[in-house]
Amino acid sequence: MNSEPDTRPDLAMDVPPDLRYAAYARERLAAMSPPADAEAFALAYHLLQLAYLLVTDLETRIHRPRGLTLPGFRLMFKLWLLGPTQPVRLAEISAMSRSAVTNAVNTLERGGLVERRPVPEDGRAVVVALTTEGEAAVRAAFAEQTRREREWFTCLGPAEREQMTALLSRILRARPADL
Repeated sequence: MNSEPDTRPDLAMDVPPDLRYAAYARERLAAMSPPADAEAFALAYHLLQLAYLLVTDLETRIHRPRGLTLPGFRLMFKLWLLGPTQPVRLAEISAMSRSAVTNAVNTLERGGLVERRPVPEDGRAVVVALTTEGEAAVRAAFAEQTRREREWFTCLGPAEREQMTALLSRILRARPADL
């Protein structure tokens, strides 16, 4: 085992530990034979790491102090933009199961932030709608979340943000069919 410190620029000590690990793992995988795929690993690792850090940051700084979760906020945000919406539609556009949407709606309803309303044409169907308190809460959380999102992506210029969004959208459109 080599005890010499690693001085490669990609493993420099000013690089966060998670990125040093990713560079190490990518290098190790690149030296392996298939099915190892260093590029696919690196892309997935960085996307997952960014998503985890972003979700944790937004929940810790913005949503938990308001008594919300990020999934709860996301549902409220959709209701704010769409207006009253059926739970099945919320599940479709949220990448959440119907039961997860039901649980989130139950929690938000207990907090007085959303309400269920019957659909006049269908006695069994309901829509979920923001209450006045819910609309005020989503507006306040949205303003703060927008400021924090800008901080996260300030290292990218407008064209880079647009390109990254387009690439991520392309991946999402081409997702495996069995999802």
